[in-house]
Amino acid sequence: MKNFLLFLGFLCLVPLNAQTDSKLYEIIEAVSTERIETDITILANFGTRHTLSDTVSNTRGIGAARRWIKSEFDKVSDNCNGCLDVFYQRDLVAKGTNGRITKDVWVVNVAAVQKGTKYPNRYIIMSGDIDSRVSDPNNYTDDSPGANDNASGMAGTIEAARILSQYSFENSIVYLGLSGEEQGLFGGKGFANYAKENNWEIIGVLNNDMIGNITGVDGVISNRDFRIFSEPVPPTESEDDRRRRRYRGGEVDGISRQLARYVHKTTQTYMPEMNPMLVYRLDRFGRGGHHRPFCDVGFPGIRIMEAHENYTQQHQDIRMEDGIEYGDKLKFVNFDYAAKLTAVNAISMASLASAPPPPTNVEIGGIVEPSTKLRWEKANGAAGYKIYWRDTTSPTWDNSRYVGDVSSFTLEGIVIDNYLFGVASVGKDGHESVVAFPEGTFRN
Repeated sequence: MKNFLLFLGFLCLVPLNAQTDSKLYEIIEAVSTERIETDITILANFGTRHTLSDTVSNTRGIGAARRWIKSEFDKVSDNCNGCLDVFYQRDLVAKGTNGRITKDVWVVNVAAVQKGTKYPNRYIIMSGDIDSRVSDPNNYTDDSPGANDNASGMAGTIEAARILSQYSFENSIVYLGLSGEEQGLFGGKGFANYAKENNWEIIGVLNNDMIGNITGVDGVISNRDFRIFSEPVPPTESEDDRRRRRYRGGEVDGISRQLARYVHKTTQTYMPEMNPMLVYRLDRFGRGGHHRPFCDVGFPGIRIMEAHENYTQQHQDIRMEDGIEYGDKLKFVNFDYAAKLTAVNAISMASLASAPPPPTNVEIGGIVEPSTKLRWEKANGAAGYKIYWRDTTSPTWDNSRYVGDVSSFTLEGIVIDNYLFGVASVGKDGHESVVAFPEGTFRN
């Protein structure tokens, strides 16, 4: 009996995060390939969604597209008793701002905000791009269906809103359609500034840009692989931060990289059939995405996208040339795959939106000692904390220990010099925050 009681006592100390959340499996099952196909088709059929295209027509151009997107968000809100605040956010970009702005243009974003019940000023954002283009970035009249780039990401964002709006979360979620991506990432710049001006605390930005292609230009075909791009450290870090990193490490442990690891881990836990690929780079060579403007001002942001691109179907005039069919057409989109990546986003956001904030002022000690010490300031709403560590050459957090509701802990027998460490908050239902990397060191 004594051993049995000790066992029961041990169970009380085991965090609930040892279990998976059945709600996330429900969310995966709720994602509809059919709805995503319908939405991508509608967006592609606006003819062109170029940022400088027609804004008056109800059937063609970016104006019609963004009004339709807003109407879909409004429908979602109606179905959840007004749980979404749906609005346009806009900025005027003047002619000549760069070579792709050939006339004054309002860059208009469409946002739908689902407020959190406990941390309403903490936001997790899923974004897709509204606009499209052909070979000439300044051609805003020719047909540019942009079925994959990026009707797929926009459709995924709308679908995530439909599903997650049926649940309540402690943190706020933003479903966001961004314009002006092909002309210079203007939509992201505008909304990032909007978030800063309104003092939003951004948990992370999940930018979905091309989530519908499975056949690569290199001949590889896969409906399981996808990439998560993230920069190593924020560009806003100080010179002191850079100097300290020379000695304590952390070259690949910035806030965006931790967000990428979170999505990677969540996917492997709930969708093990998928193969998330961590790419240690802000974006692809010589190219950009709408997470970058958020990173530029110090917010964590990542790009989620297909692993195998086909460049004959991106930024191309619709044509047949040398036996190759060019153009970003509906026929090239794999809607089942787009649904899978939508589910990846939805469960990642649901988990993040259910978690307490990460601990703050995390510090590490144990210099010339046989053990590693960590201390931190507790987070509001956390039921406990989990310490992570990994080999310095590992891309993922491979080892962990739940340490309970404490503000410091010593990992006996684990030498500080051999690993990298971090701490996550754990909520009462087991959902974890993003891992917080130590900001400083201490001796005692």
